[in-house]
Amino acid sequence: MTIVRRNFDDADETRPFADDKGRLDVIQAEGGPVGRAVFEPGWRWSEHIKPLAGTDSCLSAHTGYVVSGRMHVVMDDGEADDYGPGDFMQVSPGHDAWVVGDEPCVAVDWTGFGDYAKAAGG
Repeated sequence: MTIVRRNFDDADETRPFADDKGRLDVIQAEGGPVGRAVFEPGWRWSEHIKPLAGTDSCLSAHTGYVVSGRMHVVMDDGEADDYGPGDFMQVSPGHDAWVVGDEPCVAVDWTGFGDYAKAAGG
């Protein structure tokens, strides 16, 4: 048996978002990658990640927890919801999202950040 302690401030990889609108810190864990994203005010998936992803909407599934700030998510079919501090989130592929308000949104995700914010094909 083992125990592991890691800190996202010393992540295995950091992926910056376009226009300095945040970053994704990724830790490679035994069960797969875990990410902490810091989405700055003004961040929007369709503006700051879409050019990297090369898709019309986010095709990552997300299972995570919002630490601080607020995020608005709109599915391709129009269903929408807001997430804030303390919220568990589970979002299927096919969505856009953006920060609500003037506070960064910080979220931890253990299913959707393995290839998130990487250039298409990378």
